[in-house]
Amino acid sequence: MARMFGTDGVRGKSNIELTPELAYKLGRAAAIYFAKENGDSATIFIGRDTRLSGPMYEAALTAGICSAGGHAVLVGVMPTPAVAFLARKHKANAGIVISASHNPFYDNGIKIFGGDGYKLPDAVEDKIETLVHKIEENDDLYRPTDEKIGYLTYRHDLLDEYIGFVVSTTDIELDGTKIVLDCANGAAYEAMPKILRRLGADVIVINDKPNGININDNCGSTHLESLQKAVIENKADIGIAHDGDADRCLCIDEKGQFIDGDHMIAACAIYMMGKGTLKNNTVVTTVMANIGFHKAIKENGGRTEITAVGDRYVLENMLENNYNLGGEQSGHIIFTDFSTTGDGPVTALQVLSYLKRTRRKASAITNIMTSYPQLLVNVKVATKEGWEDNGNIKLAIEEGKKQLGENGRILVRPSGTEPLIRVMAEGPDQKELEEICQKIAAVVKKEQG
Repeated sequence: MARMFGTDGVRGKSNIELTPELAYKLGRAAAIYFAKENGDSATIFIGRDTRLSGPMYEAALTAGICSAGGHAVLVGVMPTPAVAFLARKHKANAGIVISASHNPFYDNGIKIFGGDGYKLPDAVEDKIETLVHKIEENDDLYRPTDEKIGYLTYRHDLLDEYIGFVVSTTDIELDGTKIVLDCANGAAYEAMPKILRRLGADVIVINDKPNGININDNCGSTHLESLQKAVIENKADIGIAHDGDADRCLCIDEKGQFIDGDHMIAACAIYMMGKGTLKNNTVVTTVMANIGFHKAIKENGGRTEITAVGDRYVLENMLENNYNLGGEQSGHIIFTDFSTTGDGPVTALQVLSYLKRTRRKASAITNIMTSYPQLLVNVKVATKEGWEDNGNIKLAIEEGKKQLGENGRILVRPSGTEPLIRVMAEGPDQKELEEICQKIAAVVKKEQG
């Protein structure tokens, strides 16, 4: 049986793979687990993004939590990192976020944070999954009555606490800075404009009118074209984009050029090294980081640690080795001096702080490293199982590696959240990368599709 939890919670198409019945069981299982771990009834914060299906899962999770005697605190629409922050600040037993991040509106997901604000380790997720299966076998597993039945509280007012926290992570003022902000019609639409305006920025906001189905729809951190256009048209100093749940941040410089996570991490790491605040002069990244990123860090006296794809693996390495900066090319960036998870608004303020303190334009971040051409092809497959052991796929990858030689690299991996196998090649020649990626992708499609 496939594991219920992926790299970022339980994901699936709404009302098909991810049903309200499953959400109810997850709520019950979480309330039972955290009550058992903490000796009393569990208090669990629930936040969501703007998807049409969000209130349905919010209701189902709440019913599950209350049926197991828990206290559900409904904080409403707010960024994923806000839920982690509030659960930790208010000493809850857990926080649950209803979101499928950058995915289309018809997908949704349920991810759980511990009361410490960190994503749950695999072992705890496995225990909750075991409880879900026990509930499926016997739904009377734990069913309190009378005054022990759980209850819910509505606390959307807590968004102001998160806004205050994010503002407190910097001491700079943004007076005279013109920013175009793309909220992806998602969870940042209310919080992020307030954060930037509180710091004095001149903010032009786009994609901040969520209607349940327009989240991530040709907008946000995965579709930067409208932000690029708006930055140029408004002669802005920088453009900032979040994804649907605002744990990511990507930028556009004043010339309309794309600034990815590698560039932002490199800029912050080099600045922090100069100030002596980057612990062990080390930054943590994933196998997807560009070769140019590693060279830029090394040339400035730093070093990199490399993990598997997924911000949870970056964070695990950071906590284990006491590092304070890490992240992904996709814009999941973690500053453990401030946050317990990837936080798009916090990342945006650290980037803006870097620019203010160094008195540079955003294009300085674009130029901070040389990016080798990198091509990514997503192959939709019927199954991700067994691809690593497929002889034909192995042969295609090896042939591609031989063709690139020492001038580049190839990475093939399954998506943790979608039915995709991703084929990535990196090297000096774009045309050659396209040829190699398409050859490998065709074999993957034939063997797994």
